[in-house]
Amino acid sequence: MSSEAIKDNMEVAQGLETMSNRERFQRALRCQNSGRPPVWLMRQAGRVLPEYRELKEKHSFVEMVRTPELATQVTLQPIERFGFDAAILFSDILVISEAMGQKYGFREQGGIEMEFTVDGAAEIDRLNEKGIADRLDYVAKALPMIRKALGEETGLIGFSGAPWTLANYMMEGGSAKEFLKAKELFYSDRKQFDRLMGKLTVAVTEYLQMQIDAGVDALQIFDTQGSCLAASDFMAASGRWIGEIIAGLKNAPPVIVFAKGVNSDWASLASTGASVLSVDWTVDLPGLRKALPEGVGIQGNLDPYLLRSTPEIVAREAGKIMDSMEGFGGHIFNLGHGVTPECKLDCLESLVNTVRAR
Repeated sequence: MSSEAIKDNMEVAQGLETMSNRERFQRALRCQNSGRPPVWLMRQAGRVLPEYRELKEKHSFVEMVRTPELATQVTLQPIERFGFDAAILFSDILVISEAMGQKYGFREQGGIEMEFTVDGAAEIDRLNEKGIADRLDYVAKALPMIRKALGEETGLIGFSGAPWTLANYMMEGGSAKEFLKAKELFYSDRKQFDRLMGKLTVAVTEYLQMQIDAGVDALQIFDTQGSCLAASDFMAASGRWIGEIIAGLKNAPPVIVFAKGVNSDWASLASTGASVLSVDWTVDLPGLRKALPEGVGIQGNLDPYLLRSTPEIVAREAGKIMDSMEGFGGHIFNLGHGVTPECKLDCLESLVNTVRAR
């Protein structure tokens, strides 16, 4: 090896050693990362953290979401404990429905409950998709506080629910054993379906633009009800609207699209403009890597169940995923969905340590 090549390799290695978590995350978003993948976890804030549970004894979930200082505190808790490469805004996808005029809360027996059900033209008329940023100003106030606290060391992710997922909760009136009403409207009355989705698309676009203006490094669009749809209908019922949102953003950072249970036609999903596809634990990552267009990253996809097992099992299975994605500069390590309440802290620590050891 020539002296010039040795010098170049030393400079690259030195650069990797000094790379901040935020830089590593930003590089992976653009499929330009080297070395270990960045790691963060969906639902990493709250749930299993003792410091979150202590805070929740004093404040309700909705109160924490709506109070910038509290939202900032909860967002930072997993960063302070585990040092993830990116933080994600502590909030809820249903702030969009609330800003449109349909408030949400939680049932005593568990689950989400909406103030009313969107089940006809009159309720769709009632939804106001304009002025979303003004009505969600508490998010606009929280994001700069979070950004300042994270500094240059840690990335910041903003997010929203996808129109299809939001429509499912809004039409069911909250949580449901089966989400059927949005699907029924899609098949039976496409004009009304498109009208509802159009309103949601306008609202989500304005909300995400507000987050861009506040300085997030990435956005994630959650389509957790994507699995309700047949593969042949996904793009018409959901993917189309995600694409319109991404196309409508100005000066947008990379956008991560998480469509749970969508296991086919990856090229079409990437055609929404997504920079990264986040996939659940049933997806074969090497196969997906081959199927995607060049320059599209992959986020995922450890089975969340494993965080209920043992640190040794977590380390072994996380290692398998990283082995399968070796050399791919667009891999962001995450779960195949969110952290569950049954997750063990020592398993979480094992996961982070395993990824960082690469």
